[in-house]
Amino acid sequence: MSRSSRISRRAVLRGAGAALALPWLEAMAPRTVLGSTAGAAADAPRRMAFFYVPNGVHMQDWKPKEEGSNFELPWILEPLNPLKDDLLVLTGLAQRNGMALGDGPGDHARALGSFLTGAHPYKTDGANIKVGVSVDQVAALEIGNQTRLPSLELGIERGAQSGNCDSGYSCAYSSNISWRTESLPMAKEINPRFVFDRLFGAGASGSADDRQKRGLYERSILDFVLEDAQNLRNRIGMNDRRKMDEYLTSVRDIERRIARADAAEEVVESTGAQRPSGVPRDYAEHVRLMFDLIALAFQTDTTRVCTFMFANEGSSRPYPNIGIPEGHHDLSHHGNDPKKHEKLKKINRFHIEEYARLLEKLRSIPEGEGSLLDNSMLVYGSGLSDGNRHNHDDLPILMAGKGGGTIQTGRHIVYDDLPLNNLFLSMLDRMDVPCENLGDSTGRLKGLDG
Repeated sequence: MSRSSRISRRAVLRGAGAALALPWLEAMAPRTVLGSTAGAAADAPRRMAFFYVPNGVHMQDWKPKEEGSNFELPWILEPLNPLKDDLLVLTGLAQRNGMALGDGPGDHARALGSFLTGAHPYKTDGANIKVGVSVDQVAALEIGNQTRLPSLELGIERGAQSGNCDSGYSCAYSSNISWRTESLPMAKEINPRFVFDRLFGAGASGSADDRQKRGLYERSILDFVLEDAQNLRNRIGMNDRRKMDEYLTSVRDIERRIARADAAEEVVESTGAQRPSGVPRDYAEHVRLMFDLIALAFQTDTTRVCTFMFANEGSSRPYPNIGIPEGHHDLSHHGNDPKKHEKLKKINRFHIEEYARLLEKLRSIPEGEGSLLDNSMLVYGSGLSDGNRHNHDDLPILMAGKGGGTIQTGRHIVYDDLPLNNLFLSMLDRMDVPCENLGDSTGRLKGLDG
């Protein structure tokens, strides 16, 4: 590859007002190390993401019995077996500010409000909400100027931003995991169509007249950038051409799936409300679309910070797709009923199956001398441990990815009742984000590097 063939890390494909970001290519490596896989790896950015499940988990089938690298994944975590070497199971971490601390009931609101902040939510159902800045927004504030989107907040259920949702706590606490300031939540997007538009410029780039002229909703965004894409293919090597082809295929696949969801738009008979355009009727497909969009956002370096909520905290969503018509929240108050235990386990495992799908996809995307997963840190967990007890200690926490080679994965690490925010401080270090204290942190979490 000649020196003249090098392209910018910020290069995009353009056409008719559309702008399509590019994945990481070998041609983006610094000139001093072109052809060096070590240099390519060093040039790859690090990413962080947080995935939240409500109502706790069935801990008896979550926590491994063995500590260290010689451990077996319990039934709920079995779908992660092919990814075990890319995974950390972290037990013994807590969010003490999710506890009542004199405020009475409201554990679900406090569980989510404290999860990424480590702060105690102020009990109110009015406009005077107050908690703390979440770890994702600490990172976004520091490094968000290096990407087109400082952060990406996604979910499946919309959720209210006001009113009483949990024993006197505002619905804002139960619906938002990301907090820009102590009183300003970052509302999540649930519509894949709108997420796609944000990532690929359909909504954020050009005027309404431009978008109408392009006919973006009737045609693929790829139709408008084909000429630019072909010009780029003529300048890059064979490996990069293959990556480009795979990437563009992924973009088109997502477009088709969103179009199918648009075609299935209907009026929900039970409420009379109209289903938002672009939201699949099937919950699993909805999650998978969002996860594919996260993968593309990271692959194109459109953002390096993301949060995702499988449902709002305290959610009563049923899971008929896996044979469970009862609401999740009701089942979480199991009262040691074996039948409820079994259904909870199935819900927990289903969520893990979808998380595993995303990890597999990230691992399949080459970047530098490793993969996109190698250069990421993806935390999965809940602000409650046992949903029946509403306890906020010994939380179910996983972390996947090697953080650019700074984390030794493939282990079960047991801590002695340490703040979850200590993990977040350690992640911020690896993102080159200076932060001495976050919420109730007491220091960095030791042992992540082996």
